[in-house]
Parts: sequence; structure tokens; C-alpha cells
Amino acid sequence: MNLKIEARLAHIADDLTVFRVLPQRSKRLLGPFCFLDHMGPVSAQANQDTDVPPHPHIGLSTLTYLFSGRTIHRDSIGSEALISPGDVNWMTAGKGVAHSERAHPDDRAATRVLEGLQFWIALPDGQEEIDPDFQHYSSADIPSTESPQAKITVVAGEAFGLISPVRTSSPLVLSIITAKQDFEWQFAAPGFELGLYVAQGQAEYGDELLTEHQMLVCEDGIIPPMKVVAGTRLVLFGGQPFNTPRFIWWNLVSSSRDRIEEAKQAWKSGTFPMVPGDSEFVPLPKA
Repeated sequence: MNLKIEARLAHIADDLTVFRVLPQRSKRLLGPFCFLDHMGPVSAQANQDTDVPPHPHIGLSTLTYLFSGRTIHRDSIGSEALISPGDVNWMTAGKGVAHSERAHPDDRAATRVLEGLQFWIALPDGQEEIDPDFQHYSSADIPSTESPQAKITVVAGEAFGLISPVRTSSPLVLSIITAKQDFEWQFAAPGFELGLYVAQGQAEYGDELLTEHQMLVCEDGIIPPMKVVAGTRLVLFGGQPFNTPRFIWWNLVSSSRDRIEEAKQAWKSGTFPMVPGDSEFVPLPKA
């Protein structure tokens, strides 16, 4: 079954609004992917607050990928990394991690353009409580291929004859396809659920149009033939679906509601792992 989803606006920082693609009422989990935010493109003014202070995660991995701008990642296991366009941050929360994403100090006083993607990937059965981990890959490590029609980058997984070095927790794919001219394209990954999100531009399939900030969900793992317009940027992602449902509350993901309650109380009481040297934190929501 194919399903078209419209991203909705969500507020994540004092001055920062994003397009939230997942989760939606009509689609909570796409393969192992349970969350996608598309930030921007937005022009941040001098001294505009775009920081996301420390907040908790369990039961998932986060993947951050920027098209423009840069940010500094810090987490409770002591990791610190500058994320620049084309880099990949993969943070595994497992049994619990807190992290922040803040503007680079040199950028705060300048006008800057920000655009990027953040995914959450639920950890598979039997791995939800593994130890936290952090991986950073520079843009030079991430494989891509280019033709007169398009540039394709394989951020994670294997596709289009390319294999990403990013160590994932379950079989999945994440690729960015940027059209250099009008072209036709299709893709299949048997056994996967796939999503095709339009970050910029538009594509046509059959008698349907997929426009900016819309996503086509293909639960059979087959992206239908697409007529892609020059300048369009597509985000192809998905993976093998889980047998066990996942619950999502705020930033917490688990197959157990009790485990989520436990993590909520740990964050509220201050016993959750915290980012070293950072006294700021996002308070637990009331609902």
C-alpha cells in the first residue's frame, strides 16, 4: 500500500521551527525509522537562538545530516563533534543518553543559512538497552555517484552500487538524490518499507504529484516510476519493519511503556545521564 504524507510544522527551539515528517497519525514507524525532522532552509539572523539544549533519548539511534550550516554535538558519554554539511553523526542512545546541538560560537553573530535532517532509528528487539555509542563520519567518508541526470549520496546502508561506512543497528537505507536535470527514476528494496520525501522541488508518479514537504510511503518496498524535475532534492529511506511495536513519548522510544515511564522519572529527578559541564536542560513536558 502507498500512502502520501504531508509534513507538519513543529517547534524545537526558541527561534527554530522545522517540518516534521515522522511520526504521523497515519504512519508511526517506517521500517525502523520513527522520526524525521527537516530543518530549513532558514536564514538565521545574528544572535538568533537555534540551540537545542540537552535532552534525553532511550531505545534509538539518531542520525544528523546537514545540507548547509554547522552545529556542535555534545553528549553524556563525552562525545563532541562539529557537524558540517555532508557529515554524518550517528548516536546510539540505547539504555540512555542526553545530547545537545548548538551553534558554533564563531557563527552566532553572523547571518547564516541552516538546513538539515534529523532521523531517529528505533533499535531492534534485544538491542534497545545496549550501551550508548557515538560515530562521526566526515563528508569525504560518505560515498556518492554522479551522472548527467543526478547526484546520489548513500548516507547509510547500501544502494545504487554504493555502501556507506556508517554502522547501523538493523538493515536500512538512506540516500539523497539531487536532480541535475529532468529524469525518470525508480527503486526497489524487497522486504523494506520505503519513504520518499521531497525536501525541495517535485516529482510525478502516475497521475499523482509529490511536492515539497510531502512523502510517499511504499510499504511493499517499491518506489514507482518517478518523473523528477531538475533541481529537486529527494530523500529515500527505509528498512525492514519490526515485529514488535514501538511506543514514542517525547524523545523516548521503547517497546515497553514501563521503560518509558522509568526514563521520564529519571530525567525529572536528575538521575538520567547528563552532558558534562552543561547545567542547562530541556524540562520534561507535562503532556
